[in-house]
Amino acid sequence: MDERRMVTSAIVAEEETRTHVIKIDRYSTIKELLKVGKYTTSIPFIAGDHNWVVRYFPNGNTYADNYAPGHVSVYLVLDSAGATDVKAKFTFSVLDKGGEPVPSYIKTVTPHIFPSKGSDWGFANFIKQKDLKGSVHLNSLRIRCDVTIVKIRSEETHTNQFVVVPPSNLHRQLGDLLKSKDGADVAFRVGGEIFSAHRSVLAARSPVFKAELFGTMRERAGDPIEIHDIEADVFKSLLHFIYTDSLPESTHQGATQEDVVTASHLLVAADRYDIERLKLTCEDKLCNHIDLNMVATSLALAEQHNCHGLKEACFGFLASPSNLEAMIGSDGYQHLKSSCPSTLKELIARLLPAELMAAKDIVRSI
Repeated sequence: MDERRMVTSAIVAEEETRTHVIKIDRYSTIKELLKVGKYTTSIPFIAGDHNWVVRYFPNGNTYADNYAPGHVSVYLVLDSAGATDVKAKFTFSVLDKGGEPVPSYIKTVTPHIFPSKGSDWGFANFIKQKDLKGSVHLNSLRIRCDVTIVKIRSEETHTNQFVVVPPSNLHRQLGDLLKSKDGADVAFRVGGEIFSAHRSVLAARSPVFKAELFGTMRERAGDPIEIHDIEADVFKSLLHFIYTDSLPESTHQGATQEDVVTASHLLVAADRYDIERLKLTCEDKLCNHIDLNMVATSLALAEQHNCHGLKEACFGFLASPSNLEAMIGSDGYQHLKSSCPSTLKELIARLLPAELMAAKDIVRSI
């Protein structure tokens, strides 16, 4: 039998995308301080093994040939010494208060070659200043820059392929097992609903379940185990993650306020049953959806369940004096004040003395 080898030659265009958000607090003050033609620069960030910065002209880049008065200008700048002919495409967008791009304020550059360090490209007329006034939330402006680096390489492969191995579908099979209840040997009563499951699966995924189901806390066989302080929908999502290692698919486009609240409850359940990956997944979701309605609640949650990343994200959000003042009037502030007074004091310690005036009301209330 002749042995046949297939040689494949391919030219591959690889793309790597990185996102950087520039937050401009006290937008109006910075606009007054930087005159026409003057700019401020973001901290460096890495995309495609190269350093980049964003130049922001609040009163426009008057040196650009196509500049029209009354516009804000933004530019992407290559900031890596020794870099040559770096090809990149990028998008600038203004974010709304929920952290999503405003469709009318999105501008994209097709692949552009940056010859060397200091070379830039962008938009002299990114957005009209008069339009920006209506989009600035609490005097804070956020501009997102998505940078995609394009690399072209050639590769050659030699293959003798007789069998194609499919990707694992273990998560789908275990999910089907949960739905079918085949072989289920334990039941839980949560909020009036009964959930059937498999002791071995739960024990393998959660040391707490293992202790309860196989240790000294083992319930009598056949009796549903009563679960308190967890809503039925949250427990259902907990079981789904245990079996499939993923969260249930949302029925909405993007994360809603209800999804964020559910993530908070699910984080508490994950901590209770020591399911670390689920806890971190929920924490990451909350970090990406901090707003004035949820920041006080999320900060209390972070302190009570040892979520360092979420705590730092909340502190970063509250570093804005306007956000700090607005948080004091939110529904979750009184709960934060009564349950986590030490966290408030830590927050104040970080802000003082530069933000003493903005923090005075919260200091008096502790």
